This record gives sequence, structure tokens and C-alpha cells, in this order.
Amino acid sequence: MSQPHVLIVGAGPAGLFAAERLSAAGVRVTVAERMPSPARKFLMAGRGGLNLTHSEPPDAFRPRYAEAAPRVAGWLDRLPPADLIAWAEGLGQPVFTGSSGRVFPRAMKASPLLRAWLARLADRGVTLNGRWSWTGLEGRTATFDTPGGPRGETPDALLLAMGGASWPRLGADGGWRPLLEARSVAVAPFRPANAGVDVAWSPVFADRFAGQPLKGVALSHGGRTVRGEAMVARYGLEGGAVYALTADLRRALDRDGTTTLTVDLRPDLSIEALAARIARGKGKDSVSNQLRKAAGLSPVAVGLLREIPGDIPAGPDKLARRIKAVRLTLTGLQGLDRAISSAGGVGLDQVDDGLMLTALPGVFVAGEMLDWEAPTGGYLLQACFASGAVAADGVLAWLARDKGTA
Repeated sequence: MSQPHVLIVGAGPAGLFAAERLSAAGVRVTVAERMPSPARKFLMAGRGGLNLTHSEPPDAFRPRYAEAAPRVAGWLDRLPPADLIAWAEGLGQPVFTGSSGRVFPRAMKASPLLRAWLARLADRGVTLNGRWSWTGLEGRTATFDTPGGPRGETPDALLLAMGGASWPRLGADGGWRPLLEARSVAVAPFRPANAGVDVAWSPVFADRFAGQPLKGVALSHGGRTVRGEAMVARYGLEGGAVYALTADLRRALDRDGTTTLTVDLRPDLSIEALAARIARGKGKDSVSNQLRKAAGLSPVAVGLLREIPGDIPAGPDKLARRIKAVRLTLTGLQGLDRAISSAGGVGLDQVDDGLMLTALPGVFVAGEMLDWEAPTGGYLLQACFASGAVAADGVLAWLARDKGTA
């Protein structure tokens, strides 16, 4: 009996992980990638330290996926964080857990891991074709524009892992959406996720503080509070604490046009404790020195206080209350071209438990093509890898059932 052939479209984490799992099971695997080289977004994510996963226990980890959590939890059962860590270390990339609980390769970048990974795939006979752009399906045949002209491939199973629509210059532009919709697959519109928010800073503040971090702050919106770090940008705010609230902020901005984000500049102190410190520090110091010395605020935090209309309150209690509740009016969200990830995509109700499209038997979907979102911190990559594992297992079950292979 001939060796079954699986075609994977997309050479990001989900697609490559599925390729590894399938090739290990004795399947012949071809990967088609529209960019000249694989995993470009993965490499970009690793420039600041590749955050593979998080060390949180499952009961804290799974809710990070919000509405999609019940479904994504099943993916994490198939590839939990411990297994992903073992996989990375098996590629010669030891990891460490930072003080925040995030897990990183010790190399703090993606390129060494990717090189070792691609070498393993090549050793297993996986074929990787660059500059192959998927143009649709003609029956069971997947069609492509390639450097050699139009081409069709008719595999035993097709796995689509082309990403969402964020950072389109790296390859994921969502251009596949109309191709699947034409085949009766419901695809939710793409929206920015893990994106910065727009704030109308004064020119003075933007010129002086753009690129500086607000460290150890707490951001609140709609009853949710996230502690962490935010970065001042010329357009507004970005960073992990902002990204954790993106889904809620996006809904509020869509509904109302503007919304309010509250910044606590000293979340480690109560109002009373902070007011007492300020009162003890009063004397001949200027207000700016009081804020710096007694309240312990950085220059950028002091600058943020001065962005609020009206004078800075003089009394210790009122000043403490202002420091712990700086209200910023948000006027918008950065677009998909600047977002780290995207919401929207193929509805989870369009795929079965093995991530096969119910409208297209033998066609599977993994990664950010599916409609789920998560904050940064290791949750995005963990679910991408895990979905690739689930889809690969789904492909193997399909091949065994319908092609008579084991």
C-alpha cells in the first residue's frame, strides 16, 4: 500500500508542528508556504525573547482563551505546556521560567530553535516549498501559484495553517477567507487582538515620553484589572497589560466609539498608605519632587498625571486618589497591520474535534486561522502548537478510517 500524502499549507508553528507529528507517524508530508522562507512571524516574535508558553496551572491557564476556552482546553490536554517544553529541549533548546511565570528558551530568540526544527523535519523527509500561494480547491485538488506557474496537488488530506490577518507583511494576510467562504465555510471577520490603543497625547508628552515604559502599573476596564507594564507610544499605549484587555476594549470601542482606561500608578499601595507617604514628604519640595520622592513615581508617570485636564490636586488624599486612578480616554485601537494577533477566522463550530472542516471532509484547519484569541504571555504560541498537534491527530484518524492506513 502506498505511503499516504498530506499537504500542509502554511509553515508557521501550527503547520510545522503538524508536519513533525505526521512525518513521525510515517506519512509523506509536503509543506507549502507563500513566503520565501518559513515561520517569519515566529522569528519576529522571538526577537524580544521567544515566549513559548506559561507556567500557570491549568485552572488559571485555560480561562485566558475567554469564549473559546472550552474548546481550546481540549487542545491543551493533547499538548500541555510541559510537553511543549520537553519538545523544545529535545531540539537542544533548554528553557527557563521568568519571574512572571513566562517560559523562554535560554537563547532568548527563535532562530536556533527553528534551525534545529527544520533540520529534524528535513531528516524525516518533509518537503518545504516556498513561494507557493494557495489559490483554492478544485474538488480534492489544492491549487497554487508557484514560481514555476500554476500547480495542483491532490493529497490524501489537506491541512490549512495560514495564520490570521495580523502583521500581513510577514505572510498572514487573511487572503484565504473568500476561498473558504466560497466553499460554504463560515469565517468571522478579522479584528485586531493584542493591539495598542489610541490616546490623544499632548505633543509635549508624546515628544518627551514615547518609547518609555510605565512599570508596575495596574490597568482597569469594565471591572477587570491587569497588573504589568505598558509602553507609551506616540499614538497611545501598548504592551502586555494593554494586550490582556484588548478584547474588552475592542468591544467597548466598537459600541461607543470611545472608552475609559484607568491606570493605577502605585497598585502596591493603598490610597491611605500612599497619602501618608505624600503627607510625610511635604515641605519645601515642589509638587514634581513630591511625586518623585514621596510617591515614588517615575518621570513618565508624573508626565501622565499632568496629561489629565485640570491642576494636580494639592492635598495628600486627593493626590493619592489621582495617582491610583488616572483616567485615560481611548479613541481607538491600532489596526491589523500593527496587531500582534487577530481575532476572527474559521468558526470553531465549523470543525470537528479533530479540526476537520465539516463542509469539506479531508480538509483540516489549525492555528490562527481558527476563531480564538488569547493575550501574549505564552498563551498564543501554546495554543498554536497544540492545535497543530490536534489537527495532525485528526488527519491520522481520517487516513486510518477512510484510506485504510494505520
